[in-house]
Amino acid sequence: MKPRPRDRSGLRFWGWLLLSALLPIFVRPQPSNERNTHLSEHIKVRISRTDPETTDLPLPTYATDGSAGMDLFAGVDGEMTLRPSETVLVPTGYSIQLPEGFEAQVRPRSGLAIKHQIGILNSPGTIDSDYRGEIKVILSNFGKEPFVVRRGDRIAQMIIQRYARVEWEEVKSLDETARGGGGFGHTGVSTMKGKS
Repeated sequence: MKPRPRDRSGLRFWGWLLLSALLPIFVRPQPSNERNTHLSEHIKVRISRTDPETTDLPLPTYATDGSAGMDLFAGVDGEMTLRPSETVLVPTGYSIQLPEGFEAQVRPRSGLAIKHQIGILNSPGTIDSDYRGEIKVILSNFGKEPFVVRRGDRIAQMIIQRYARVEWEEVKSLDETARGGGGFGHTGVSTMKGKS
């Protein structure tokens, strides 16, 4: 008589049960602030408040985990009213020291643009790595109604970017391309045939 093969299904069950119990101990899920850190570069930037009275203002802040830009907050005393077609310089209350090879770009906030027609005249404004003055935002009212800026309001966003320094190589002519000198709308607007 042949020996009956052992039933190992129960052993496999207990093995899987033990593995599922021990796995969370050795494989710890990353907190949300540690996830995808390889997708973006992290650098330390020195920041200084321009006045002891500005400690009530938040430092530039990312609103969400996926935000590329940090919110900048108005450092005005009380309130400031922008009349239609008016442009003002809004302080933020801090200055920064960027590492060499980086710049900061100050850009408008989409919510202010679509809801109140508030934008930044020189967008994007550039903050160089050797600038040590206070960050100020050139805010413009392109709308038809006055707009009130209050202390601590989110008025712009700031993005930190790497940049390249150029070494010019002067030549007599450039390589030809199919486009050539075409520009300033030479491709038209519409993608529909027969329309320009």
